[in-house]
Amino acid sequence: MDTSAASPRFRWNLTDMLTSAGLPLRFGLRLWASVCLALFVAFWLELDNPFWAGASAAIVCQPQLGASLRKGWFRMIGTVVGAAFVVVLTSGFPQDRFAFLGLLALWGGLCAFAATILRNFASYSAALAGYTAAIIAADNLGATGGASPDVFMLAVTRASEICIGIASAGVILAATDFGGAQRQLAASIANLAAEIMGRFSETLALAGSRLPDTQTDRRELVRRVIALDPMIDQALGEASHVPYLSLTLQRAVYGLLGALDGWRGVATHLSRLPDDADRQQWEIILRSIPSELRSPRKPGSLARWTADPMALRRVCDEATQTLLALPARTPSLRLLADETVKVLSGMVRALDALALLVDAPDQEPPHRRRYRLSVPDWSPALVSAARAFVAIGAVELFWVATAWPNGFSAVVFAAIVILLLSPRGDLAYGGAIAFALGTAGSVLFAGIIKFAALPAFETFPAFCAVIGLFLVPASFARARSQRPAAMAVFTAMGGNFLPLLSSTNEMSYNTVEFYNTALSIVVGCSVAALAFRLAPPLSPELRARRLLALALRDLRGLAIASLRLRPEDWDGRIFGRLSALPDQAEPLQRARLMAVLSVGAEIINLRQIASRLGASAELAAAFRAVALRNSEIAIAKLRQLDRRLASDPDAVSEPTIALRARGRIQVIAEALTEHRSYFDGGAPA
Repeated sequence: MDTSAASPRFRWNLTDMLTSAGLPLRFGLRLWASVCLALFVAFWLELDNPFWAGASAAIVCQPQLGASLRKGWFRMIGTVVGAAFVVVLTSGFPQDRFAFLGLLALWGGLCAFAATILRNFASYSAALAGYTAAIIAADNLGATGGASPDVFMLAVTRASEICIGIASAGVILAATDFGGAQRQLAASIANLAAEIMGRFSETLALAGSRLPDTQTDRRELVRRVIALDPMIDQALGEASHVPYLSLTLQRAVYGLLGALDGWRGVATHLSRLPDDADRQQWEIILRSIPSELRSPRKPGSLARWTADPMALRRVCDEATQTLLALPARTPSLRLLADETVKVLSGMVRALDALALLVDAPDQEPPHRRRYRLSVPDWSPALVSAARAFVAIGAVELFWVATAWPNGFSAVVFAAIVILLLSPRGDLAYGGAIAFALGTAGSVLFAGIIKFAALPAFETFPAFCAVIGLFLVPASFARARSQRPAAMAVFTAMGGNFLPLLSSTNEMSYNTVEFYNTALSIVVGCSVAALAFRLAPPLSPELRARRLLALALRDLRGLAIASLRLRPEDWDGRIFGRLSALPDQAEPLQRARLMAVLSVGAEIINLRQIASRLGASAELAAAFRAVALRNSEIAIAKLRQLDRRLASDPDAVSEPTIALRARGRIQVIAEALTEHRSYFDGGAPA
C-alpha cells in the first residue's frame, strides 16, 4: 500500500483536529489548575468546607478571560450581599423559624426579580445573592430549623471560601491567558459600522428606479447590533481599568442603532419619491459623505476603522457640519440631510468606542452623561419573583414537615437552579432539565472517584491528579459544546462535582451521607424543573407583543405630553425594548420598534421648535390624533401644517427652522403611513 499520498492528508487532519481542540483543552487545564490552587489555599487555611472554594473557582472559570474576570467580580458582589442579608435576617429573627424561612423565600423572589431585570453578569450577581443566602442558611440552621448563634462567622467563612475560589481562578487565568475580547469587540463594531455606511451609501447611489429594498438587511443589522451586548460585558472584564468604557460602549451600540434609524428614514423617503424626482437631491447628500466611509468592500477599507479611528471621526464631524449647514431649498433635501446626520452621528459614537478599544492617540474626552435605567417590561420579572418565592417556600415547608436531615440542601439547589435560569425566559425549562441531567451524571462520577479512587491516595498532588481525571474532560466537553443544552449538562457536572465530593482536611467516606446529599441535590434540581413547567415564563410571542404595546403606549404618552423625555432618554428607552426582544421575534416587529423610535424622536424635536414657528396648536392637534390611534387624521393635520409653512415662507421669522420642521413632519407622516396598522392598533399593555 502506498502511504505517501495518505500521509499529507493524515497530517492535515491531525493538525486540524489538534488546532480545534487546543482552546477547549487549555480551558479544561486552566479550570483544573484554578480548582487545585483554590483547594490548596483553603486546605492550608484549614477552612471548614474547602470544597466551596474549589467549586467557586470551577464556576467562575469561562473559556474567555474577560468573561471569567467579569463573572468573578460580580460573584464577589453577590456573595457579600447574600452573606450580609443572612446575618441581618438571623439577628432579626433568632428564634422564629417560620419568619426566617419565609423571609428567606421572599429574598429568593426579590433576587429572581432583580436577576430578570438586569443583564449578563449583573443578572448573575443578583441570582448569586439569592442562593448564597440559602447556602449560608444551610449551615446556619439545624436539621429541622433553628438559627445558630455563630451565623456571622459562618457567613464570613463561607464568603471567604468563595472569594478564595474567585481569586485563584483570576490568578491562573491572568497568568495563562492574555485575552482577546477587546480586539474581537473592536473588529465587530468596525465591521458593523463599515457595513452600515457602505450599504447606506449604496442606497443613495442607487436611488431612483433601481432603488433596492433594504428592509431585510436593516432588520438583520439591528439584530447583530443588539448581539454585541454579551461581547461588551466580556471586554469590560479585560479592560475595567479604562475609565468610562462601559458608557462609551453603550453609546456606541445606541449610535449604531441610531444610524440604522437614519438609514431607514432615508430609504423610506426615497421609496416614496416620484420617478421624475430630481436626482440632484440625493447626489448632493452622497457627495457629502466622505469617500473613506463609502466602500467597505475595497481592500483595506475595513482596517481603516481600527487603524486610525480618530481620523475617521474627524472626517465624520466635518461631514456632519457640512450637512447641517447645507443650504437646502426643499423639505425633501433637508430631510435627507438631517437623516444622514443621524447616520454620521452614530458613526461618531462607534468611532469613540473603537478609539478606546484600540487605545488610539488623541482620543476625545469621554461623554460622562449617564442614561436613565429603563426596564423594558416588568412582567417577566414579576413572574420570576412569584415562581422563586413559591418554589423555595414549598421545599422549605417539605423540609420542616418531614424533618429530613439533608432536606435544606434541596432548598439550596432548588434556589440555585431557579435563580440562575429565571432570566433565560422560554429556555429556562430546558435548561433546568439539562442541569438535572448534569447533576445526576455528577453524582455518578463523584461517587466513583470518592469511594473507588480517593481512598488509595493520601497526598494533595495525588488528590489533584484524581479530580483532574474528571474536571479536565468535563470542562473540555463544555467548551467544545455547540448546543446550549449540552453546555448546560457539562456545566452542571463540573459545578456540582466538588460539593458532592465534599473534600475536607479529614475526608469522610460515609456512603449514607453521600447518598442523602446526592438525593437532596437531585430533588432540588427536579423541583426547579417542575417549577418552570408549572409556572412557565412568558412565551416569546407574548413578550414581543407586550414590548411593542408598551413602546406604543410610551409614544402616545409622548404625543400628549404626559410623558416628558429628552431625546437621549427616549432613545435609551426604545433601544432597551429593542434589546429585550426575544430572538424569535419577527423582523417586522423590530422594524416597528425602529419606527416608534423615529416618530418619538421627531415629536420631541418638533415640540422644541413649535413655538418659534407659531405651530404649537396645530402640532398638538396632530399629535393628539397619534395618541388616539388615528393615523389618517394625524397625517392630514401634519400635511396641512406643512402646506401652511410652505405657502408663506416670508411670514415665517426663521425659514431655515421651518424647512427643517417640514422635513421632520415628512419623517413622521411616512412612518405612520408605512406602519399604519401598528400605530392604529396595539391595545394598551
